[in-house]
Amino acid sequence: MSAAGSLLAVVPAAAVLLLTVATRPREVGAVAPLRLAVVRAALLTGAYAVLVVELLGALHALTRPAFVAAWLLFLAAAATAARLRWRRASPLTQPSAPPPRPVPVGAAVPAGSGPETPAPPADGSGAGHAPAPRRVGRTPAGLLAAAVDTWRTAGRGERLLAGAVGGLVLLELLVALLAEPNNFDSQTYHLPKVEHWVAQGDLSFWATAIHRQVTIPPGAEYLLLHLRLLTGGDQLHNLVQWAAGVGCLLAAARITAQLGGGRRAQLITAFVLASTPMVALQATSTQTDLVCAAWVACAATLVLDGLRRRTGWGTLLALGAATGLTAVTKTSGLIAVGPLLVLWGLAQLRLALAADPTPVGAMADGTTAAGAVRRPRPARGVARTVGGSVLILLVAAVAVGPFLARVTAEFGHPLGPPRLRESIPMERHDPPSILVNALRIGHTAFDTPLAPLRRVGAEAIIGGADAIGVDPQDRAITFGRELFPEPAWYPDEDRVAFPIAGALALIGAAVALVRPRRIDPVQAGPLRGYAVVVLATVLLHTAMIKWQPWGNRLLLYALVLAVPLAGLWLDALFRRHSAPAADRAGTRRGRRSVATVAAVTVLATSALAGVLALSYGFPRRLVGSGSVFTTSDWDTRFLRRPQWAEEFRWAAASVRESGARRIGLVQQNDNWEYPWWLLLRQPDGRSPDLVALQSVLPERPPAEPTSVDAIVCTGSQPACAKLVPAGWRLEFRDYVGYALPPGR
Repeated sequence: MSAAGSLLAVVPAAAVLLLTVATRPREVGAVAPLRLAVVRAALLTGAYAVLVVELLGALHALTRPAFVAAWLLFLAAAATAARLRWRRASPLTQPSAPPPRPVPVGAAVPAGSGPETPAPPADGSGAGHAPAPRRVGRTPAGLLAAAVDTWRTAGRGERLLAGAVGGLVLLELLVALLAEPNNFDSQTYHLPKVEHWVAQGDLSFWATAIHRQVTIPPGAEYLLLHLRLLTGGDQLHNLVQWAAGVGCLLAAARITAQLGGGRRAQLITAFVLASTPMVALQATSTQTDLVCAAWVACAATLVLDGLRRRTGWGTLLALGAATGLTAVTKTSGLIAVGPLLVLWGLAQLRLALAADPTPVGAMADGTTAAGAVRRPRPARGVARTVGGSVLILLVAAVAVGPFLARVTAEFGHPLGPPRLRESIPMERHDPPSILVNALRIGHTAFDTPLAPLRRVGAEAIIGGADAIGVDPQDRAITFGRELFPEPAWYPDEDRVAFPIAGALALIGAAVALVRPRRIDPVQAGPLRGYAVVVLATVLLHTAMIKWQPWGNRLLLYALVLAVPLAGLWLDALFRRHSAPAADRAGTRRGRRSVATVAAVTVLATSALAGVLALSYGFPRRLVGSGSVFTTSDWDTRFLRRPQWAEEFRWAAASVRESGARRIGLVQQNDNWEYPWWLLLRQPDGRSPDLVALQSVLPERPPAEPTSVDAIVCTGSQPACAKLVPAGWRLEFRDYVGYALPPGR
């Protein structure tokens, strides 16, 4: 990456920081206002990035100069907005408003007001304790002073949690910067998709044997495209998922605060999420699951803001952006966004119907005092809620609509060809099939290194499925040709289980649903509503998505959504332990002590799992064989398939030496294409002229073999040989081959 590329890569990050300043909430009582500003800035930047790609793609202008100009313009706009916000802000410091009285669940709160989560005391005992008024700095120095003050007043446990989260995030950043992209799916379709766009300068579909290059939603790859054109390479591609992981932590911690959690509860939430091996490994990857989870978490925290106050137009636009970004990144994320929007709509309708049409200040005789303010009428509030819902859908359609239009035009269906619609979604929806699918998904998600436990659980599920007349390997509820069960405990980015985080989240959701007052009596209503959304999301996922060995990563968005309930439950458990015992015999105190020790042990085990995932995880690790410190760049790319590294080089070298310009591709649906884009790139950095000799797109015929100067193949030698013209020389090793015409 050149110096200019490094400098340009800073522009998006700088824009996000400036937008964080510009979008900091003005209203008094906003929960975690800095984190809310980060969410708003991320949504603005993400929506802008998607719209830039769509607009420049329509203009056939996916070029570096166009993207540089777009980002410089965005940076200037962000700087102007930040400057205006800074000028309009109150003086450098201002006293924070005293915490308002708790609002009963169901009471309407006027716009611009609302409960603020009070900061907990130094012992971290949680909600319910009003802090003394303090002055909040708005300058960088003031923010630093506030951070120092927070650290000084934090308890030992809180410091340990914060240090662990910070350490994990920094280690993930180190791995993300040092490791070359080596995710399997990225070699097949994530990164080739980006290279095709760069090569052709637009977003039109192309002939390919790998349908996922054109049928899978491209939101995360749009973000990668920006880095690819700004830097000229893929050195920073892993940072997209790393930034998404940080966004998930911030949004999840804010959700915890919105549901009544104090500082300790928020730190526990961030700790459980950060130490989950799937999160730690994906944060250094070019997969797309964390990006999807981040947009879902943004939608969730905005929805919770709407439970007790009317949603403003700016937040409606942000909710639409979060919905659209989720849809254009990974359609499965809508399984969570849908219930969230239903919760938001019901809350907004409740507030609208609870509005008092009587003017404030009305006299007993019906006259109105001078200066009285008329509250909004219920009918107007209902109409506003309906209009807001339509606006959310319209904004979402702007983000995802162009891609769906291209897919519909190509395949006649917005969800793509039949092979895509039938491979991942459930094809049977009878209760027994859904039950078996849910049990298998749960078995894989909660897998542990204890093989006997895995075996007994699998045998019970298979036996139960047979008893109710469901084939546990039925293709209608099972992806492809995979067979249940499949071990998932090993720290692999595509399939590692999350038994600790998952169990804590389920317990937290159950407590919030059945006994929310044990967590927070004031927030019982929102807690129960949010728990219903989490459980509905999990149930919908198991009813709509087939079991597959790597299905755990598809559940990542639901895990991020659920972990705040784990943090709240654990904090309540610790808070009860610190309370005076009610039983003189000490029985309750003893039970609490056992529960607390068990909870601390679980958290310590979670920390160990996170550290081990980063240290020894696959296919990027800090130590051992394949370490990012000791493995070459090229070998790092092939850690999934080390035997292929030299084969690709061997074939590419022969093709380059032949002087071939137009090169044909022969491959199957799950073969690696991306190495060809790297090895056959032109000396001046321009993309190679690669064309497919096979196509699964009916309207995109493949190139004729006689129209190319050379052919490169992966996978099947017989499939390659069928397409090689007569008289050409074909060389093939185990996985990779090439063919050249006579005289080359």
